[in-house]
Amino acid sequence: MKDTLNIGLVGYKFMGKAHSNAFRKVGMFFEPSLRLNMKAICGRDEEWVKESAEKFGWEGYETSWENLVKRDDIDVIDITAPSNFHKEIAIAAAEAGKHIFCEKPLALNLKDAREMLEVVKKANVKHQIGFNYRFAPAVQLAKKLIDEGKIGKIYHYRAHYLQDFIIDPCFPLVWRLDKDVAGSGSHGDLGAHFVDLARFLVGEFDEVIGMSETFIKERPIVERMTGLTATAQEGAEMGKVTVDDATIFMARFKNGALGSFEATRFAAGHKNDMFFEINGSKGSIRFSVERMNELEYYSVEDEEGLQGFRLLQVTEDIHPYADAWWPVGHVIGYEHTFVHEMYEFIEAIAKDKPTNPSFNDGVKCSQILEAVDVSIENRQWIEVDSL
Repeated sequence: MKDTLNIGLVGYKFMGKAHSNAFRKVGMFFEPSLRLNMKAICGRDEEWVKESAEKFGWEGYETSWENLVKRDDIDVIDITAPSNFHKEIAIAAAEAGKHIFCEKPLALNLKDAREMLEVVKKANVKHQIGFNYRFAPAVQLAKKLIDEGKIGKIYHYRAHYLQDFIIDPCFPLVWRLDKDVAGSGSHGDLGAHFVDLARFLVGEFDEVIGMSETFIKERPIVERMTGLTATAQEGAEMGKVTVDDATIFMARFKNGALGSFEATRFAAGHKNDMFFEINGSKGSIRFSVERMNELEYYSVEDEEGLQGFRLLQVTEDIHPYADAWWPVGHVIGYEHTFVHEMYEFIEAIAKDKPTNPSFNDGVKCSQILEAVDVSIENRQWIEVDSL
């Protein structure tokens, strides 16, 4: 087997920058089994993608993802393009024998996600989906505590993902607010993360029921957007918002636990507040992305009178991934979760082992999200496995 892995990246904005940064840093802080070559980045705007290639450290660029996928010198296709491109690019990449990393959500709907999974399995290529929050050391520690029985039988999982970046009604109609491009709004964009973490930490979903709302029905047509910022011309034509601004749902897990979930982009003062708390028979754990180096842990077995949530700084060498970075207390951030997931993806390819999370996890997440949509439409509980 060759000792290098040639990467082709589709997308050069918010996620494209995050992934480029991860590829550049993974060999500096870890010792991956394969050396990475950042061969080409791809985007439709030639001026912008050329500038991004130079800035992010890519050898070259393409303006056609079709050309990128066909290149013989590319081993991996990394997809950070808007959601409506995921299926077409992933299927073409699999059929060309490329390993695939795809940002979440896997596809616009469950049907497309399942088709993508079948194609990559048939092509026998490695496939991973970008649920980067799994790779925060504190989340990995939470998983360890749960697996070791430290909090006992799980009774509750409650989660929210709160942002406020579109609360201004004059904020432009970016692609994330167009169902044809994004698939859904806060539900699929934000909710996909805490749904995946719920499966990772608690187990499979049984049934769900939800409600959603679009608070601002029309917005000015966007002129230019970068990441989560955008501009519109003064007096711009208005366009219809076709996704949810907020979705709330409840769930029952197959192991008997109950779950409550809230995703919104209309929570003033919350910038990237993804939070979960898990309550069990022996204790509780809670985590917030905005304080991602910390995990709070409560044990009912502590001495009476001294019980309380203890704050764990997850930066010591004994914690997952921590020994690759800085001394204890020198915290890491959002960007490092991408480094961790790329390291695991590279190792799965090099050692021919299963990826985690894979497209199968993407399908499971899509199934849950779609079950919530069906429940909202029908105003009733929906069994997840019925879809």
